[in-house]
Amino acid sequence: MKNIAFFETTRSEEQFLRKRIGKNISLQFFPDPVHEVPAGKFSKADVLSVFIYSLVKKDLMKSLKNLQLIATRSTGFNHIDIHAAKKQGITVCNVPYYGENTVAEHTFALILSLSRNIHKAYMRTLRNDFSLEGLRGFDLKGKTLGVIGAGSIGLHVIRMAKGFGLNVLAYDLKPNHFLAETLDFTYAPLEELLSRSDIVSLHVPSNSATHHLINMKNVRLIKKGALFINTARGDLIETQALHYALNSGIFAGAGLDVFEGEELVKDENQMLTKNVPVEKLQALLQKNILLKMENVILTPHMAFDSVEAVERILQTTVDNIAAFERKTPQFVVNPG
Repeated sequence: MKNIAFFETTRSEEQFLRKRIGKNISLQFFPDPVHEVPAGKFSKADVLSVFIYSLVKKDLMKSLKNLQLIATRSTGFNHIDIHAAKKQGITVCNVPYYGENTVAEHTFALILSLSRNIHKAYMRTLRNDFSLEGLRGFDLKGKTLGVIGAGSIGLHVIRMAKGFGLNVLAYDLKPNHFLAETLDFTYAPLEELLSRSDIVSLHVPSNSATHHLINMKNVRLIKKGALFINTARGDLIETQALHYALNSGIFAGAGLDVFEGEELVKDENQMLTKNVPVEKLQALLQKNILLKMENVILTPHMAFDSVEAVERILQTTVDNIAAFERKTPQFVVNPG
């Protein structure tokens, strides 16, 4: 292995990686996603390391004759054509564990901001308005939190929820009743969870089975006045259903670290050109509508982004590359 190309990296991440990767290896760093960089600039790469906004497609993989490994610095890997990689004999590794508590903490930051109207109050004080009208919040103690996806992140959310005195319902395809008894929560069908929860929080991966898990068919089941939190992936909820629930009062508020189409509007400067695809304009419009709602908090896919979590991501990526070089690959998502 001689050449590694990293994409979507910051200067500090580059410094971290240079210190931990062998000196005899050629390293390239690009701040942009891989599909926005001409392939000729990294044509000799043996390894690509990408993040969530890089689209790694079949044609790109075919054009890189030396490519052996794609090391994504994320848990999800739906931005990579896994089947094409397997066909071409390219190993794909991910970072399955790095910030479960980090994302869970951000989840509760959003919950508390909404339940106590912190965001709304802040926006009001910027206008030099210090009135309390319309800012009365509610206690979390005694309310019911519905956690959709009781995996590693969801379980951290549940653990924190118990500290606030919340009752917890969880929906998961693989229930662990020992953990449910230990952490004092109850598994429930999705429909029951939606109808009983005062707060609904998403913690499942994005795939064909979870695409639009919350949609126009089941959004009406949600308890009126519930808070909605999404720190997972934007396409877990149908955008039409999200707007409908907010406008109709089904959702009293939403805390969104992700939204459907976010990858299309990451850089709005790219919109200022001719022949902009309709889906990009729609995604931008949807985001701008959400930003204007006082009961919506929108953060830029930053739930994972703590100092400690990013270091764990980078170190695991270095370890993934080293393990592959030793012919003992780890965290492989497309085993042969």
